[in-house]
Amino acid sequence: MSDIKELKEYAINNNIPIMQDEGIDFLTTFIVKKQIKNVLEIGTAIGYSAIMMARCSNDIHITTIERDEARYMEALKNIKKFELEDRITLIFNDALNVKLEEEFDLIFIDAAKGKNQNFFERFEGNLSMNGYIITDNMNFHGYVKMKEEDITSKNILGIVRKIKDYTYFLENHMLYKTTIYDVGDGVAVTERRG
Repeated sequence: MSDIKELKEYAINNNIPIMQDEGIDFLTTFIVKKQIKNVLEIGTAIGYSAIMMARCSNDIHITTIERDEARYMEALKNIKKFELEDRITLIFNDALNVKLEEEFDLIFIDAAKGKNQNFFERFEGNLSMNGYIITDNMNFHGYVKMKEEDITSKNILGIVRKIKDYTYFLENHMLYKTTIYDVGDGVAVTERRG
């Protein structure tokens, strides 16, 4: 587990956002409980969550997409260090330019917060019949729960509004039902209705 600790320290020291402990515990427990075998992750960063998901089971496969070259290279290195190259497929591209054929039991969205709905709509066709879409950072460091007039940064306010729009989109979707859990930085779990 010391390697995981090093990974987390690297992320903190280099200001790379990774899932909070409570969030990653929720995600990995969910994967084990639902016996997820095939995951698509949008937003690899340095590979932390992909590695944590892959360690849930020996017969799980993760496909993960990262558009930042430095992070992609770091993720490649980390996946190799954990000897998970056979179970984690890394794609270097903007997720919105990626077209995939296979189906996934879980689609995990953890990339540019303002594009959550775009990612959802891009990949929902790849979701297996009984699959789930999980989105991280629904609280966005507490900003989503703040009064908008108390947010001084225009950039943050823009992201907050997009997350609120995405929440509305999820909660009012005819085909899916969503539960938002107040764990980590806020995690939305979406599944097909009926």
